[in-house]
Amino acid sequence: MSDDTAHEAILYERRDGDIVQCRVCPRLCVIGPGKRGTCRARENRGGTLYSLVYDRVCSVAADPIEKKPLFHFFPGTTVLSVGTLGCNFTCAHCQNWQIAHADVAGGLRDLRSLPVDRLPLLAGNNGCAGVAWTYNEPTIWIEYVIDGATIAHEHGLYTVMVTNGYITTEGLDAVAPHIDAYRVDVKGFDDELYKRLCRAPSHAPVLAAAERALHEHGCHVEIVTNVIPTLNDDEATLRGIAAWMVDRLGVKTPWHVTRFHPELDLSHVPATPIRTLERAVAIGHEEGLEFVYVGNVPGHEGQNTVCPHCHRLVVRRTGSTIEDLALRRGHCDMCGEDLNVRETVRI
Repeated sequence: MSDDTAHEAILYERRDGDIVQCRVCPRLCVIGPGKRGTCRARENRGGTLYSLVYDRVCSVAADPIEKKPLFHFFPGTTVLSVGTLGCNFTCAHCQNWQIAHADVAGGLRDLRSLPVDRLPLLAGNNGCAGVAWTYNEPTIWIEYVIDGATIAHEHGLYTVMVTNGYITTEGLDAVAPHIDAYRVDVKGFDDELYKRLCRAPSHAPVLAAAERALHEHGCHVEIVTNVIPTLNDDEATLRGIAAWMVDRLGVKTPWHVTRFHPELDLSHVPATPIRTLERAVAIGHEEGLEFVYVGNVPGHEGQNTVCPHCHRLVVRRTGSTIEDLALRRGHCDMCGEDLNVRETVRI
């Protein structure tokens, strides 16, 4: 990237010898001159930290919001989805590894610029009600997310982060006031699993960020766990995640237990058996969660929303398509139960 398009990063501190420390994610990378952080998207140039990917996109699409997956947030709407290169994780099973694990500097010449002031126009032209930062990890281009979300709100659009949740409190406090929905992957419930699966030292920052996004910033939060045979499909892990959600996020927080498909370093691991996902749903309900969904299994009845009070079908889904909808201002249209469905933008 040429110097005239470089964008100075936020949340870093300068040290002696032109060394900088990034404070966006819990890795707190200490970066020497001419070097990049773990995410490969932030570079130290003479003691100033720059984002290499500000407004540089490799993926743009108009997606159903259900594809994120978000089931209790503006159901039935379309969201403008944008992604770039890089990630602060290197997950062994990453479905988007071609962009998330990419050499950012080497791939910049293939990326196009999407200025933030064009996001509302692009959303409007494609019938989108909001903008989502997704496909790779939004945290690594936090500057673009903040600027883009600010202008999206000015145009009445909702905003979404589809994230691994690995962000510092300082980073979250910078971006969350501009975000309406914070969709978080909780990949396991212990540090050893995160070290093995994501090459990250701890899962605690992920949990803390989800809690803070909900309680301190009023974001709508939904949790996804990709259930991987032999790695995180055991009862203790699934029950631990569900119990944490009940205790810290509330019983109405949606939990998506999604089917793993062989990929990358885990190509030898078989796809998740349907019965394992159905057991995860049962565990979630046993722990007290009211909304647990089966993901990556099109046509499964576990994708539907059932009112926990009157037990009637409120939302019928086939894949990412809504077939029937019986909601009124986030409540069951038949008995009036609060279903924790957000249909208004917090600005």
